Amino acid sequence: MRQSPVVPELLDIGWVVAGLVLLYYGAEWLVKGSSELAIRFGISPLVVGLTVVAFGTSAPELVVSVKANLDGSGGMAIGNVVGSNICNIALVLGVGAVIFPLAIQRQVIRREMPVLLVATVVFLLMMRGGVIDRLEAAVLFGGVILYVITSLVEARKEDPNVSEDIDPEVIKAARTAGAGRVFLNIFLIVIGALVLVVGADRMVLGGERIARFYGVPEAIIGLTLFAFGTSLPELATSVVAALRKHGDIIVGNAVGSCIFNLLAVIGLAGLVAPLEGEGLTIIHLAVMLGVTIILMPMMWHRMRLDRWEGVLLVVGYLGFTAWLVIG
Repeated sequence: MRQSPVVPELLDIGWVVAGLVLLYYGAEWLVKGSSELAIRFGISPLVVGLTVVAFGTSAPELVVSVKANLDGSGGMAIGNVVGSNICNIALVLGVGAVIFPLAIQRQVIRREMPVLLVATVVFLLMMRGGVIDRLEAAVLFGGVILYVITSLVEARKEDPNVSEDIDPEVIKAARTAGAGRVFLNIFLIVIGALVLVVGADRMVLGGERIARFYGVPEAIIGLTLFAFGTSLPELATSVVAALRKHGDIIVGNAVGSCIFNLLAVIGLAGLVAPLEGEGLTIIHLAVMLGVTIILMPMMWHRMRLDRWEGVLLVVGYLGFTAWLVIG
């Protein structure tokens, strides 16, 4: 006879609720600090989203994938990245577009999306043998270093192009901020990223325990809950940024996180130990490549993601998740 689940279930539900609260405040602080810092130093919010915010919200993927590979579960490490990239493109961008239609800067079409597509194809080619060795991982990690340096150098040459949707008072305050305000924004970025990591961890912990209690298979937990859980920081940041009408941070965060996942997360995890992609099928890899390719014409069309396109992306993600669960 099964023991009474009242106490553990209440505790697990508490972790889920606590995780949601931490995700909200972490995203709020990360978006606020990064957007003001971008305005203060004349760097476009898009570039900040592609680098600082993307790296901060990709921290859960990094922690989960490196730990999984150290524990001998390379398939979980790679599956986490593949699932997270699908989630970032379909769910994170989709939800953001549903809340607030996203204008797409030409830089995203000219540079970031081609970088993401090339990184995806290179990763898939490396996966042909089912293993990513240390040399291949070093190539990927070298790629992310080159990408960050290039992005920051190019950012200083470009017009910051601050969105007209941002409150003029916020722009004025950011541009006239003293050293104290700058350090406060840096603190908000750091603490916001840390709170996002903790919030995602607590929510995944509670959700995993509840799922295991009700007999959900471990494979399904890994492909859905872990991938979704480590993408919660991106999703929370996207929702908060959409409510604040910081569309560039949403796009930069989602696309930048996908690039970081493939280059930095897989790169670091593979440097720790060769990554074996056991349990990963060609269908999962094809879906990741497919959503990346589909996103490009969506962005190119009228240089924006409209609400109906956001709905299509979200429905597509829900359909993929349902297929995983049912299949």
